[in-house]
Amino acid sequence: MWTYNGKRIREGRAWTDDNGVQHPANWAIWSEDEKVAHGLVWTAPQTKPDERFYWFSQNADGTYVITPKRLEDTKRTTHAGVPLLDDNGVQMVTKGLKSNWIAQIKQTQGSLLAQTDWAYIRKTDTGIAVPAYIQTYRDEVRLAAGIIEGQIAACADLDAFKALFVVPTDADGNPTGNAPIYNWPDSI
Repeated sequence: MWTYNGKRIREGRAWTDDNGVQHPANWAIWSEDEKVAHGLVWTAPQTKPDERFYWFSQNADGTYVITPKRLEDTKRTTHAGVPLLDDNGVQMVTKGLKSNWIAQIKQTQGSLLAQTDWAYIRKTDTGIAVPAYIQTYRDEVRLAAGIIEGQIAACADLDAFKALFVVPTDADGNPTGNAPIYNWPDSI
């Protein structure tokens, strides 16, 4: 992207330099030398941070101010370090990535199990046995949830946590499975 004195200059829009000279909206057709002569500077656009792992805001020049999200829960305090308490006198907590994702895993597990709840309701109502493939699937869902939750809990830093989202690939770059955080059994 092109900038002028640290401010992003957008293609298709006119802009004014420090001398009060207004440049036309079609400035992008200028050669690179002409752009540089007018004080424009090329800056490679910064990749937008992944919202799953970072808080960020964008500066006028197109760069980002990035703050990593916390892995662990944090007790909330005032700027002076005084604990912030809820209406019951319990210190408030801001959930970290681990807690939020473990809650998401539990929700996904519940959704996957709910798809086969009918077989257990039918068994209770009519006595018809639950098919073995359904019980096997439910066991696999619970096992997968336990494994994923364990992997989340074991993360010592943000890089280890981000690795849970990486899809394994072969030497040619073709996917060979699911990212660990999404490694659920196939639906039945």
